[in-house]
Amino acid sequence: MHAPHPIYIGELNGTPLGDLRLAASDLGLVAVEWADARITFDYYLGRLHRQIQPHPKKLTPYARELGEYLNGKRNAFTIPIDWSLFRPFQREALQAVFRIPYGETCTYHDIALEIGRPLASRAVGRANATNPMPLVIPCHRVIGRDGKLHGYGGGAGLKTKEWLLKLEGAVIA
Repeated sequence: MHAPHPIYIGELNGTPLGDLRLAASDLGLVAVEWADARITFDYYLGRLHRQIQPHPKKLTPYARELGEYLNGKRNAFTIPIDWSLFRPFQREALQAVFRIPYGETCTYHDIALEIGRPLASRAVGRANATNPMPLVIPCHRVIGRDGKLHGYGGGAGLKTKEWLLKLEGAVIA
């Protein structure tokens, strides 16, 4: 049995939302986290039980697309995502979130319906709360049934969620 692919890490600094840490495998993006949430980032990567290697060059395409997005020059990501590291329900929920178009929003309930689990709104919320790659998997586009913004763990919380939705030109209640 051969060792699993390593996880490569790098940075994207100086974005409008601050400095970010990035991680990718040979299959695609694994994690995005704000630099000041280093403990969360390190804990998540530690749970994957992979060798971690600093490799800024490997992260260049990911950093480029994230930078373009945060500067209003990109509205869709073409970088690959490593979906193999997710638990089945989280993968299903977050793949549905990933499909929400730029500048649009939907509710946790909408996602639950889309994945064929109409009673799983709270579980969808939990999958979003543990999303290891905010911004790319756009959990900021998921809002409450009341049309209001609810929890966001990244950056400055709800202010960051609101900033991202305004960047995308989304209508916010």
